[in-house]
Amino acid sequence: MIESMKTTLFFLVLTLAFASCEQAEKPEANYDPEARLEALGITLPSPPQPVANYVNGVQAGNLIFLAGKGPRYADGREITGKVGQDVSIEQGYEGARLTAINQLAVLKSMLGNLNRVKRIVKVLGMVNCDSSFVEQPKVINGFSDLMVEVFGERGKHARAAVGMASLPRGQAVEIELVVEVY
Repeated sequence: MIESMKTTLFFLVLTLAFASCEQAEKPEANYDPEARLEALGITLPSPPQPVANYVNGVQAGNLIFLAGKGPRYADGREITGKVGQDVSIEQGYEGARLTAINQLAVLKSMLGNLNRVKRIVKVLGMVNCDSSFVEQPKVINGFSDLMVEVFGERGKHARAAVGMASLPRGQAVEIELVVEVY
C-alpha cells in the first residue's frame, strides 16, 4: 500500500510539474501587445526590405535574430546625421523609437501576431556620433522605452548602446535585436 501511495504521489507531482511547464509556455490571457500598439496609436508599416544581401530576420529554435534597421519613415525618408551635431539627443531618441516600430513590423511579418513574443532578449543600439559624444544610452532609450510600453515586463532586455563613426546611408541610429517566441 505504501508503494502504491508513493507511485500515486510521484505521478501527481509529475503531472503538476508538467502542467506548470505548459502554462509557462503560454502567454497570460491579458497579454496583448497588438492591443497595446493600438492604444498607443501606432500602426505598423510594411516591413522595410533589406538593402543588401541579407534577410530581415532568422529564426533558430525559439529565438529570432533581427537584422539591424534604422529610422526610416514609411515614405522612405530617414533620420540621418550625427547625433550631438546634426541631430539632437531628442531627435535621436525619436529615431530609435521609429526604428523600434520598424523592427516590430518585421517581427509581426515573421510571426503573424506579436502575441507570440515571449521576451525581448537582447538589443544592440548603434548611434552615429563622433568620439566625444557619450549619451548613446539616452538615444537608444527611445527603442527600449517602446519595447516596455508594448510588451510590459517582457519588453525589458539586455542591451548595449554604442557609438559608431558612421552608419549606412548616414542614418542616425541602427538597432538589431534578439527575441524569444512561443
